[in-house]
Amino acid sequence: MSRLSFAYWVPNVSGGLVVSKLPQKTGWSYEANKRYAQIAEEVGFDYALLQTRFIASYGADKQLEAITLASALGAVTSKLKLITAVLPGLWHPAVYAKMLTTLDHVTNGRAAVNVVSGWLKDEFTAYGEEWLAHDKRYERSEEFIRVLRQFFEEESANFKGDYYTINDAPMNPKSEATIPIFQGGNSQDARKMAARVSDYYFMNGNTLEGFKKQIDDVKALAAKEGREVKFAVNGFAIVRDTEEEAVQLLRDIVSNADEEAVEGFRQAVKEAGQSSQEKEGMWANSTKEDLVQYNDGFKTGFIGTPEQVANRIIELKKIGVDIVLTGHFHYEEDLRRFGEQVIPLVREKEKQLVETGVHS
Repeated sequence: MSRLSFAYWVPNVSGGLVVSKLPQKTGWSYEANKRYAQIAEEVGFDYALLQTRFIASYGADKQLEAITLASALGAVTSKLKLITAVLPGLWHPAVYAKMLTTLDHVTNGRAAVNVVSGWLKDEFTAYGEEWLAHDKRYERSEEFIRVLRQFFEEESANFKGDYYTINDAPMNPKSEATIPIFQGGNSQDARKMAARVSDYYFMNGNTLEGFKKQIDDVKALAAKEGREVKFAVNGFAIVRDTEEEAVQLLRDIVSNADEEAVEGFRQAVKEAGQSSQEKEGMWANSTKEDLVQYNDGFKTGFIGTPEQVANRIIELKKIGVDIVLTGHFHYEEDLRRFGEQVIPLVREKEKQLVETGVHS
């Protein structure tokens, strides 16, 4: 049984990871993110996920571009793997393949990519790009990934699709190992795409039963393609000495929600959640409380004492989760607390699973 990996959301946008007016000690600047990355690496995190955002949404009016910041963070860390999110349509896959390969070289093999099909219409139209229908966005993303793979794995890339054409294009130097490709999405379009082309399938916050349903579905789809996919889950972590303290902070975050920003976010993602044929988009069943943490992170249940949160994580491991992705409130202190108090407990519980013969 492989051990779980831990990732954290890089707050490279203003406002942190919750749409709330409750004061939080989380910065978006390079200097702040440099501190967070070094703390995360020190206390046992394996990955950092950098968001892609180009215009204001859910109250985040300042944004640092993901792969540029990843390169800077790579220079001040030595082990942390850097997952850069990218929007097909705003980037060309051949150009991005070159950027990723360069990032992989300068970080000694620590580059990864998260291909985001897009949910914010204004982000595309503001930059003069067509806003595609839900299924077409996933078709474009799949082509994007297939082009990346050609550049990563073939001597030269040749591709002709509906969105991209590549003509005998070289890529030198290449990375020593293929750069891992992540993607998210709840819809059947997203699940089928993951089964065909992705290495990791990211899931929004959910219940244990909801996660298991997604995992079983994507595993079955991947098996039909003769492939295997690994799984990552999102959760917002509030770890405190007592459950009461953790739950109270959650209440305070929600009761101080930025109502205008939450409503703006709800409107922006309404199409993303409802336009898929089976109505299983990213936010199809999200409540207002869920949308205060914009990837449904409260649902996952990382709210409580270190022991409670570690137990929850082990339950996720048992159903086949490979990576746990966390957001935090006061980034500097909460990243450290999670790394020092939760991750060691998870490691002990993983040893117990091995000793008792329990396998995921």
